Amino acid sequence: MLCCDTLPPDVQRPLYNRQLLRTRMVHIGFGAFHRAHQAVCSDRLAAEQGSDWGYCEINLNSGELIAALRQQGLCYTVAEMADDRLNLRVTGVVTAALHGQSDGIEAVLEALSQPDVAIVSMTVTEKGYCHHPASGELNLEHPGIGHDLAHPDTPQTLPGIILAAIRRRRDRGLAPFSVMSCDNMPENGRVTRRVIVELASQQSPELADWIGQQVTFPSTMVDRIVPAMTGETHRALSEKLGCEDPVAVACEPFFQWVIEDNFVSGRPQWELAGAELVADVLPFEEMKLRMLNGSHSFLAYLGNLAGYQHISDCMADAHFRTAARQLMLDQQAPTLRTPGVDLTAYADSLIARYSNRAIKHRTAQIANDGSQKLPQRWLDSIRWHLAHGSRFDLLALGVAGWIRYVGGRDEQGQPVTINDPLSAELAKRVAETAEGEPRVAALLGLKHVFGDDLAGNATFVEQVNHYYRLLLSQGAKQTVYQLVARV
Repeated sequence: MLCCDTLPPDVQRPLYNRQLLRTRMVHIGFGAFHRAHQAVCSDRLAAEQGSDWGYCEINLNSGELIAALRQQGLCYTVAEMADDRLNLRVTGVVTAALHGQSDGIEAVLEALSQPDVAIVSMTVTEKGYCHHPASGELNLEHPGIGHDLAHPDTPQTLPGIILAAIRRRRDRGLAPFSVMSCDNMPENGRVTRRVIVELASQQSPELADWIGQQVTFPSTMVDRIVPAMTGETHRALSEKLGCEDPVAVACEPFFQWVIEDNFVSGRPQWELAGAELVADVLPFEEMKLRMLNGSHSFLAYLGNLAGYQHISDCMADAHFRTAARQLMLDQQAPTLRTPGVDLTAYADSLIARYSNRAIKHRTAQIANDGSQKLPQRWLDSIRWHLAHGSRFDLLALGVAGWIRYVGGRDEQGQPVTINDPLSAELAKRVAETAEGEPRVAALLGLKHVFGDDLAGNATFVEQVNHYYRLLLSQGAKQTVYQLVARV
């Protein structure tokens, strides 16, 4: 286990007085991204500016990380990895840690109801919001939401837990907190507000009105490539640290965090530690979601079909590299409104980051939860192109690649594990349809993903069918090569 007293001298450790930290933030979703991103920014602020804003970390499902974090004094290692260097930092800004299942939901609600808590943030991925991605509406058919409506004091879902804590704080006369989503969704603050207010309106319209007046939901844009840890990475860090750290996380050196400055009970001065505080986050969110995440998903599906395990492997293929850059600049950038941003320079910086061989970002990892990601990464851009009569062939190829991928077998006929909230529905539609246009029609008919419009748009459907046929007949590599040569 990690012990700060025995670390090598070149490992940066928390030299500030951790006893002065106050638990003023609660974060739900103690995953790799949060550990390498928001928590690092807050740790820098404590180290460089004497901030006393500490985190209570909560995992609702997996308890192993929380147990390990407790065993090593609420500290963990962040490894910033580039091709030629490795920088290690021990983060000490965590003040408490809870596991929803073993500690109980009452302990979670009490942590959220402490008077000092001013911000509740979360990284739970798109599926954690229990909403329909195409419309943003709360999914009232979600079994967890059904439970929370029937048992509001013992909630199971993220919206239910936050709502129960808001109600408890109001009833106790405590100041409201701000609810800050750090997940990859456009206007993630608006999405979070909508699902919580819609859930509240099902229980108490008066509480829903109170939330609308008293609670703020700042939007954010977060950017840092944080691949899943592997056994190889863990071994490399253990050698460097001289001990094991099961909570360690690896990431690229790049960091960006853009935050809507809309907090009801105060906030840390994150801008002093590298964050940007702005009035409108949406242009930054859309830029990142479409250019970075959109190209990542393109490489994930097409690259995985082509046999590339990592994004850096895709970058070693000149045609995939060109396709990703063309997707960003020719088919995503025109849909954006980002005054003062050099999008060509941004695209080139993304290609350079993707090429970092030290970051083993698995295409299969990025391919997870596609039904929740496609609307904001590709489909909004496709709608823009349809409205403007412009080309979107790379985006159509991406959709065809997703359909090919969720078919459940790779180009060699080997089974592919599909991790997606709609995996059962996807498998059902795949099993009930033949390869080709029937398969495409069945999957484009998922209204919660594609809405009511795209499946009925002849231009869109024909382009997807065209590229799906090419993927079946000649494979992903050749299809990408031909399209790049033609564009």
